[in-house]
Amino acid sequence: MTTDQEVAALTIPEQIWLWLRLNMVEIAGAFAVLVIGLLIAGLLSRWAQKALNRSPRLDPTVSNFLANLIKYALWALVLVTVLAQFGVETTSILAALGGMALAIGLALQGTLSNVASGVMILVQKPFKVGEAITVDGITAVVQNIGLFTTELKQFDGLFVMVPNSELWNQPIVNFNRHPTRRFELIVGIAYDDSMDQARKELLALAEADQRVLPDPAPQAFVASLDDSSVGIGLRVWCATGDYLGLSWDLTEAAKARFDAVGISIPFPQREITTKTA
Repeated sequence: MTTDQEVAALTIPEQIWLWLRLNMVEIAGAFAVLVIGLLIAGLLSRWAQKALNRSPRLDPTVSNFLANLIKYALWALVLVTVLAQFGVETTSILAALGGMALAIGLALQGTLSNVASGVMILVQKPFKVGEAITVDGITAVVQNIGLFTTELKQFDGLFVMVPNSELWNQPIVNFNRHPTRRFELIVGIAYDDSMDQARKELLALAEADQRVLPDPAPQAFVASLDDSSVGIGLRVWCATGDYLGLSWDLTEAAKARFDAVGISIPFPQREITTKTA
């Protein structure tokens, strides 16, 4: 048995060699726990990633994030177990790790909020890459969805990067989620023109266009009585991919058809009556 005085009389290399000899069993056990623990953590992480990738609701980015989270948590558990082999008080270590996690969480509150929002976006999927959306006054096509930010491309070609927390906390309009859309056209005609004829002409245009779906059937109606005109409305349903082209073509065709049959589209007018005393 070596006394404290004898240990103190040794040089530092000799003290290290003595400590290694006295704790050889603990060192071997800790090394074994470290190696086996890291191997198990890697296996469980890969197994979790494969299991998560089988779910159609989870994006690959979310699967990777959750798999890495499991791996790092297992690493921390292995580290605490190894330190316990040498008699280190694990309670204080866990308390220190908890305090450190709290400090990091407070310092990175905005970043963690973006990560949480990114995970929710990838899980709930209010939009996907390639879909056109409107959010907070921005209309653009989704280019990439990350854990921190989402990249958008406006229709004029401009690049927009939005933090995920701002996207998740705003109402999102998705133009491509449903396979069909309704298009509504309102054309003003003169009060002297026939409303019934105008409705029939618009319905004839809709029926002649193959992009207009028969169900729900096209509708033509009197939409408004304005100061200088009567608004005649047309509602049709079409495939989402045909919406833009159909809206342009029906608007142009309505003007040409009304001109051809003598239905006028009046300019704004105002009648002024002057009374003399």
